[in-house]
Amino acid sequence: MAVYIESKTLKTVPKYDKSTPQYEQIAADALSNSINHLNFAYSQKLCGAEGAVEFYDSGVYTYDNHGKRYLDCLGGYGIFNVGHRHPKVINAVKAQLDQVCLHSQDLLNPWAAHLASQLASIAPGDLQYTFFCNSGTEAVEGAIKLARLATGKTEIISTNNSYHGVSMGALSATGREIFRKPFEPLLSGFVHVPFGDIKALEAAITENTAAVILEPIQGEGGINVPPIGYLRKVRQLTKKHKVLLILDEVQTGLGRTGRMFACEHEGVVPDIMCLAKALGGGVMPIGCFMSTAKIWKALEANPSIHNSTFGGNPLACAAASACLEVLMEEHLPARSAVMGNYFMRKLQEVKEQFPKFIADVRGRGLLIGLEFQSKELREAVQEELFHRGVLVAGTMNANRTIRIEPPLIITESQINFMINTLISIFTELHDKLTVLHYPREERVS
Repeated sequence: MAVYIESKTLKTVPKYDKSTPQYEQIAADALSNSINHLNFAYSQKLCGAEGAVEFYDSGVYTYDNHGKRYLDCLGGYGIFNVGHRHPKVINAVKAQLDQVCLHSQDLLNPWAAHLASQLASIAPGDLQYTFFCNSGTEAVEGAIKLARLATGKTEIISTNNSYHGVSMGALSATGREIFRKPFEPLLSGFVHVPFGDIKALEAAITENTAAVILEPIQGEGGINVPPIGYLRKVRQLTKKHKVLLILDEVQTGLGRTGRMFACEHEGVVPDIMCLAKALGGGVMPIGCFMSTAKIWKALEANPSIHNSTFGGNPLACAAASACLEVLMEEHLPARSAVMGNYFMRKLQEVKEQFPKFIADVRGRGLLIGLEFQSKELREAVQEELFHRGVLVAGTMNANRTIRIEPPLIITESQINFMINTLISIFTELHDKLTVLHYPREERVS
């Protein structure tokens, strides 16, 4: 018989003074709550030290709780391709709230079916079927499982410095020891080869290789663009050896590189493709993996062998469907190509002006890496950009490089603001270094 014992220390959920807007109060407590209930590391985070709390977003801008505006050249690591709070995406989700929010799981889900048909209509080649999940990591997990199920083989080839997520399966594919080592042993059967090296890839293929998984451009690896023709050669090689090709387009997909999908730059059609990040229109979390009818047959015998409670929910699908329409209607992949070329050209000019600071500028479309001569310099410039109202971030696998991933709706004048801000920082650093190296009494007048 169960006995109820009354608690002598009753806990309650914190409540706020109704005379003040709740969000303002939540924002005021954000730093202490983050330190005490998320991770103490927030006390060291730049925006934490500044007390800056994200308060409002619109278009290409983020505003903090003090009213300061930031040009978002980070884009949530590739989430906001159509911009922050695009009206069409917002309205689609609001309308869906009045109909069905989360589906019952038993009846047919028309929203997921509609979105899947839209994706099939724009996807490369014969990619026809889609499984919906909630993130890029989940998409990669599903893709790996499908590859093993469809081929009956277990080995997966990935690349050094790749980033495919941090759940156990995706982490096994991720190619950086700092993420992998603390959680070993990971899944067996994963091999890593240098990115861009077709000979190393061919040497790694065995009779038990199920698939090769690649990012068309490595994001966290430092925005590494492979040699021209590499992806096409990988596709030829995998076909030759009857190995599946999984392309992780979580960061590169949906217009980011100047095409709807990065693999289209070389006319490559993967066997399985992973999407997430920008798919939710910057409003809802959603990911997916896609494949062909032939490969999907592996799931027909038991469709529930891989599943997700919230994957393909109506709210997320409504956002994603609207996002795809915005990408097409506003020609954002093409805009990404044009604005990306302009951004790269201006950054190259800055590199030529300040070669002691910038080591390299690389990327495609509006996925750009700016590599500095040292990690310390990168950190100093990133911090100063923040103070002057420009958001960027480092790449996790390349600590000298910052990523530039603004919304695809960014304009030339907004790009010029970022460039001029960067130049002003470099000019001040140059003058400071000059004074340090040449004391006033020794300088030539």
